[in-house]
Amino acid sequence: MSDEMIIRHCSPTLAGVKTGNLFSCSYTDKKEVFSKVRSLNRRLVPKGVRVIPLKLSVDRVLLYLYRPNKLEDDLAVEDAAKLLKEYGYSVKDSAKCVVRLSRRLNESEDFPHEIGLFLGYPPEDVRGFIDNHAEGYKCAGCWKVYGDELSARKKFDCYKKCTDVYCSQWAKGKSIERLTVAVS
Repeated sequence: MSDEMIIRHCSPTLAGVKTGNLFSCSYTDKKEVFSKVRSLNRRLVPKGVRVIPLKLSVDRVLLYLYRPNKLEDDLAVEDAAKLLKEYGYSVKDSAKCVVRLSRRLNESEDFPHEIGLFLGYPPEDVRGFIDNHAEGYKCAGCWKVYGDELSARKKFDCYKKCTDVYCSQWAKGKSIERLTVAVS
């Protein structure tokens, strides 16, 4: 997992405009994965960003890069909290919610679609996706939209522009630490 890969997949979170991003990468040594995660956290936690491995398979790891403070705010929203409670989450502690999400990813045969709440997707869209079995949506971009289409399209554009700018700045030599916005 290179810094370049993180910038390509997680720029909106690094910029502070999105709660979290997921990305998957291959690996050959589990110890190396955890070493890289520790190194990234040493560099990014001071900026308000954390990365954790949510799921390890034989040769791939699913990583979650997120802003714990934004996640706490997102999960405190009434509709988000209600949805998470339905899936056995303890919504009073966002860190415990992340642990529960990882457990569901690793133990459940069904994909935990509530994961959208951990990425900053609107609760009405996450609920719509679950209830409608991913059908009947208004539009699709980073997620399938069942609620406010205009707002979602603006976010999709914002995330794309952010990623384009960050990739360009990375190519010009800016480090991931310089590109990561400190948000309190």
